[in-house]
Amino acid sequence: MSFDLVFFGGTGDLTWRKLMPALFQAFRHGKLPGGARILAVARDEQSDDQYRDWLRERFKEVEGAKRPSQEEFERFAALVFYRRMDLSQAEHYGHLKQWLAERPEEPADTVVFYLATSPHLFTQICEQLGAAGLNHERVRVVLEKPLGHDLKSAQQINRVVRSVFDEAQAFRIDHYLGKPSVQNLMALRFGNAFFEPLWRRESIANIQITLAESLGVGTRGPFYDGTGALRDMIQNHALQLLTMLAMEPPASNDADAIRDEKLKVLRALKPFTPETVARDVVRGQYRAGNADGKAVPAYLDEGKVPADSRTETFVALRTEIQNWRWAGVPFYLRTGKRLAARDAQIVVNFRQVPHAIFPGKPRANRLIIKLQPEDGLELQLLAAKGSAHGETLAPVSLDLDFDKAFAANRVGAYERLLLDAIAGRLNLFVRSDEQEQAWRWVEPILDAWAREEEGPRPYTAGSWGPAAASALVAREGFTWPEEV
Repeated sequence: MSFDLVFFGGTGDLTWRKLMPALFQAFRHGKLPGGARILAVARDEQSDDQYRDWLRERFKEVEGAKRPSQEEFERFAALVFYRRMDLSQAEHYGHLKQWLAERPEEPADTVVFYLATSPHLFTQICEQLGAAGLNHERVRVVLEKPLGHDLKSAQQINRVVRSVFDEAQAFRIDHYLGKPSVQNLMALRFGNAFFEPLWRRESIANIQITLAESLGVGTRGPFYDGTGALRDMIQNHALQLLTMLAMEPPASNDADAIRDEKLKVLRALKPFTPETVARDVVRGQYRAGNADGKAVPAYLDEGKVPADSRTETFVALRTEIQNWRWAGVPFYLRTGKRLAARDAQIVVNFRQVPHAIFPGKPRANRLIIKLQPEDGLELQLLAAKGSAHGETLAPVSLDLDFDKAFAANRVGAYERLLLDAIAGRLNLFVRSDEQEQAWRWVEPILDAWAREEEGPRPYTAGSWGPAAASALVAREGFTWPEEV
């Protein structure tokens, strides 16, 4: 299957840090379909060879094992081309159409447009692609998050996208859905007989989702200050993980069957009111502290961040899913920058046994789904320690490391999602009604914050966030994983 893949924003951070390295890995693994051409477009004036040289320098910053050799890069770079485009100029889309038609063989079986640009350009690009006739049935468009700033802007983007492309042509990407551990949530729940009977309120006490970063905002100050942790991580990544955890078994592995069930979860989330926002949502902003043994500045001292900014760099919240399977089970979501560690994981805390016969403080079983820095599953059980009278129980773990278990077939998140977009597989992409429902759920929090006089709670860089986040889970007798 031949294909053309066009990156709008071809010199941007996302393209050279994530997308091009992911494509190279697919190329190295022999998974990139034949007849491939990769076109980067941006405003800079440069030739194909100049762009390839620029890309070669960027690849030197890629993680060592994923860095191409000279010979590998030369073979990969032969697939890469560059064109200058002003995205506001209609004639430049005509030039793009002409380039796509200039193939030594038949036109490509598939054309993928990847919008790795600022979201405010999405509608303009889609409208211009439609006007140029670049929306035929062989075309797919990949939209990078964030899709909008609120529900109204998200709906506007979706209206324009739908006016140009069919829903089946629109691939709204969330790279967390490409992680091996997340893909295995479906296999864990619906491919194994012993988990699904336990996957409900009678057996599970609470579920915690943590998406923690040790880095600050760095050079992304202006973008981040207009976005914040709620929009940047909760509205998309965290809620997508929640839907994968909580959805009912789909009738099939078909994309819409899966996405229908995810949408039902989003619609069943307990709505926020001003009172529940005050009680069940904690927002914070990091102050100066230490990270990796080095002093780091406060958020307000980061480059191009306003000195009076009220933007949150941390969010922890409690919610519930109002249906028969999950009624009364707390779901805790937490994300933040400049936290104690880079750690993304889901912890499923099971209920304790109804009657303890062993001495010592009873402990509940836990299933830990690790997302980063490593991918894997850990099931924490209890076993007898010693054989004397009055023996106690000690925790033991069944630990599956996906890096080791599936090393021969290891595929990174962006690599998997790019290959899926090329192949037209929508299972791991977000449908427009999912995305809009997520905004509906988040907006009452944003509205309540806009009316509050009190800003984010301060927390020290290198900590696990404001103390109020610990109090949030302690209120019901629970703790975050690092506090166990």
